Amino acid sequence: MRIWMTAAAFAATGTLAGATAPDISLRPAGRPMAQEQNGVQLAAATSLRPPARPGDLASVVDTPEEAQPVASNSAFQAWINSFRKRALAQGITTATFNRAFRGVEYDNDVIRRDRNQSEFTKTLQDYLSTAVSDTRVKNGKKALREQRRRLNQIEATYGVDKEVVVAVWGMESNYGNNRGNMDVIQSLATLAYDGRRGKFFEKQLIAALKILQSGDVPPRKMTGSWAGAMGHTQFIPTSYLAYAVDFTGDGKRDIWSDNPSDALASTAAYLKRFGWVKGQPWGVEVKLPRGFNYALVGRSIKKSPAEWARLGVTGVDGRAVPNYGSGALLLPAGGNGPAFMVFKNFSVIERYNAADAYVIGVGHLSDRIKGGGEFQAKWPGGDRALTFRERKELQRRLTRAGFSTGGVDGKIGPKTLGAIRAYQSAKGLVPDGFASLSLLKHLR
Repeated sequence: MRIWMTAAAFAATGTLAGATAPDISLRPAGRPMAQEQNGVQLAAATSLRPPARPGDLASVVDTPEEAQPVASNSAFQAWINSFRKRALAQGITTATFNRAFRGVEYDNDVIRRDRNQSEFTKTLQDYLSTAVSDTRVKNGKKALREQRRRLNQIEATYGVDKEVVVAVWGMESNYGNNRGNMDVIQSLATLAYDGRRGKFFEKQLIAALKILQSGDVPPRKMTGSWAGAMGHTQFIPTSYLAYAVDFTGDGKRDIWSDNPSDALASTAAYLKRFGWVKGQPWGVEVKLPRGFNYALVGRSIKKSPAEWARLGVTGVDGRAVPNYGSGALLLPAGGNGPAFMVFKNFSVIERYNAADAYVIGVGHLSDRIKGGGEFQAKWPGGDRALTFRERKELQRRLTRAGFSTGGVDGKIGPKTLGAIRAYQSAKGLVPDGFASLSLLKHLR
């Protein structure tokens, strides 16, 4: 369960989007890495991010904060001159390059934000209380009413439920109210020059120049988050090139405009590309029977709802879950919190942001916008997933207690899960395999 992403990763994980979301974005975030998953960036933001998002930034870095460098503008300009050769070699014209870099300077604020990305340690309950607040649900219903005609057209064209598109819009930019106002070329050039993830950001910078060269947007109107995520639904440049669409038919893929049509259609096109199944839920809340075998929990174990029902797993109404296809069980807060049966569409949303918290947030927000209610099970009070250092401490303590994790690397893989379950069983705890703060305190 990846609820532990870093704050930056939360914001930086947009799949469609790509880099970082505006500071008020609700993505769990993972730091943008030189690794792309699906075209949407994983942006870095400072808000409510659980870690990762539409797929371009799929990994999380758990390194200590580094001293914040301050570059001389002359050194930065020298880098721009060397980058110019690489950009022109990839088809960028001299005219496009000169227009894009006119007035661009090294941005210390971008580096400050990149460095100050703390690991996300909110509980899922706390995250969802903001991500799916009554106000966000109310505003989502309003946005759905106001945009219903174009959303119906988008749904008919791409086969993606309009409530899900609206939920992504709400999570990424608060329904277009917080799209980010930083100069994307300046931000990406600063991050590429900085070098820590230079290869990734230089690739985004080249993509941004290609967008400018296509005429979709003028250089200084290409704005977004500090990590380069753009528009209503926070696409990073490579994701934009791969998935953005011109839904209005004006010859431009304008995701920056106050008119959200192209951005919302691009989000639907992205989700369709990764296999969205119309009418299938992302997941449903379920109840587990007493004495349930928690070794069956996990995304790799899939069964039909009927098969789960034979094992005693039902919807919260006590009935078998409808046949939405094969599903897996997810316990994002461990055995003492809500349980979910998740389906293929969970994985599709995950392409936008790989954090379980983000996917559940989008899914639950879409359900609430559609008129559904809150989750019925209670969340465990005060507990949370562990930070990287705490996960390593957990592994050391488990191994010392005689429950080997096969190494201390901070990764909760099969051996660590097995060790956790064995320890929990030995101590009379719920053997859910959840690496929680309460478990670490028990070991201490």
